[in-house]
Amino acid sequence: IENRKHILHLKKNSTCSGLRGVIILGKETYGVEPVPQSTTNEHLLYRLKDIQTGPVTCGVAHEALSTQTHERFEPGRSLTSLLRVRMVYNYKNKNETAVRIETVELANLLDGYFKQLNIRVILVGLQIFKDGNPFDVNDSAGNVLDSFVKWRKAVLIPQIRHDIGHLIVGGILGIAFVGSVCSISTSGGISVFSDNSLPYYSTVVAHEMGHNLGMNHDDNRCSCNGGCIMTSTATGSTTFSNCSGNDFESLILRGGGVCLRNQPSPSNVISIPTCGNGLVEQGEQCDCGKPEECKNKCCDAATCTLTFGSSCAQGACCDNCRIKVSGTPCRDSVNTCDLPEYCDGYNSSCPIDSYVMDGLSCENNAAYCYEGRCQTYDFQCKQLFAPATKAADVCFVTANTRGDLFGNCGVTSTGQFIACSIADSMCGKVQCTNVNVNKPPPGAHVSIQVVQGSTCVNADFNLGSDVLDPGYVKPGSPCASGKTCLNFNCVNASLLLPNLNCDAQATCNGRGICNDKGHCHCNNGWAPPYCDRSGRGGSIDSGPAQIDYSLRNGLLIFFLLVVPVLVVLILVLLYFFRRESLDACLKRFCK
Repeated sequence: IENRKHILHLKKNSTCSGLRGVIILGKETYGVEPVPQSTTNEHLLYRLKDIQTGPVTCGVAHEALSTQTHERFEPGRSLTSLLRVRMVYNYKNKNETAVRIETVELANLLDGYFKQLNIRVILVGLQIFKDGNPFDVNDSAGNVLDSFVKWRKAVLIPQIRHDIGHLIVGGILGIAFVGSVCSISTSGGISVFSDNSLPYYSTVVAHEMGHNLGMNHDDNRCSCNGGCIMTSTATGSTTFSNCSGNDFESLILRGGGVCLRNQPSPSNVISIPTCGNGLVEQGEQCDCGKPEECKNKCCDAATCTLTFGSSCAQGACCDNCRIKVSGTPCRDSVNTCDLPEYCDGYNSSCPIDSYVMDGLSCENNAAYCYEGRCQTYDFQCKQLFAPATKAADVCFVTANTRGDLFGNCGVTSTGQFIACSIADSMCGKVQCTNVNVNKPPPGAHVSIQVVQGSTCVNADFNLGSDVLDPGYVKPGSPCASGKTCLNFNCVNASLLLPNLNCDAQATCNGRGICNDKGHCHCNNGWAPPYCDRSGRGGSIDSGPAQIDYSLRNGLLIFFLLVVPVLVVLILVLLYFFRRESLDACLKRFCK
């Protein structure tokens, strides 16, 4: 390698159990890892594209991506996002220690890839199925993913909050929900680890996680050096294209990815602590990167400790090396189903994002809150065809009862479309109007029809076999009076309510609202946890909603009212004391 006249780039190499990682020479990408059971510290060096044993594709033959338009993405133009990932293993005939080491190395490689887009990947959880699988992993890819995200919501989320869950299995290449990051119900993906090349496999996981972050497959107008991670054919590429950067930015601009601002506790990070990697890990007070990169006056880059006199170095609640006062807003609500967060006066990070409990009505009872969004049909149409609005109800009935590509209530395991019943027709494919059909969204086949004078537009999103169609109606959509869509069925809206034992009237005394954790978010003037006494509002999760001015007001009263009164009293006393003394002196003098 040293004799080759190429610039050598190292991407996130681990030396925990030998050298393992990715090396870039010109436009070629190589994997390096130790030879198993070698007693002389031997290593393998190979081209990642040579690992592929067959034409592994991620998608279908006739993808409609020709309508995509991409602007130049400039790395570094946005703030760093923190992607908290939880890995779940049911594969690899290895002991638990070996799996843990391998997973940390996988996260290390992923962090190197996503760092190109100012996204840091942080491993916050690892689950290993040692005593059997809690769900069937031998079903179709879509069914396995559906089972996994349901299990994740019920089991993993209550343990520790994370942004993406990823299942590592055998037998399925990979599949993920597109643009689902931060969703409790759908932010997940699965992929297969069918060989022993961790560097090559890491690019497959990066591809599926890219879909979670809103990235579509690259087309011939997308550029990157030596191949792209989001190309539809797995090639072991380690670079994101300008298209991927724009797709991710578009997700953020549409209000997605709010959870990527959450700062994980160092105690929850699973890693080998390394001072200088830009991530605050266990044993570190701060980490601003390598000394030559660090521009943070509050952090000593050489030791990852706070500089003298500093109480913090980074975070939404840190300003000029000082923690902001309790009650200072640090994250605004983005819609009626989201809740604001405030600094607590002790931590430099903003509290974890919280939102209104699922199933509560919103937009004047027009829809229901679900995962922090008011799921109106208008909102979903704008997400797909901005600017657009909901089509007439007759469009839903006509299209979704057909059971074809442009109208259905899901797909069977054999790939057959399921026709909606009339009662469930509002819960199939989203039907919109006021759509600019000359600029359809990326990967969309658009259908236009006129039914009883109403223009109906819907789409089949052919984003690849590893991406589930985002054109279906979301849970929380109002399909009838007092009813909502859930799993393609129009059901009683009460089924959206989680089992959190929280009621705005009974639990919060009518002075607040229940959040997604089942805690009261109190109105200003009332204190959590039950809004039954005076206070500063907010919740035990969000922090107090008002700055505590009691000390300041007390000091103002003392100095502006008490002190002047005391001064006047002292002057009066001095006046009378001196007058009496003068009178006494004069009397003695006269005598």
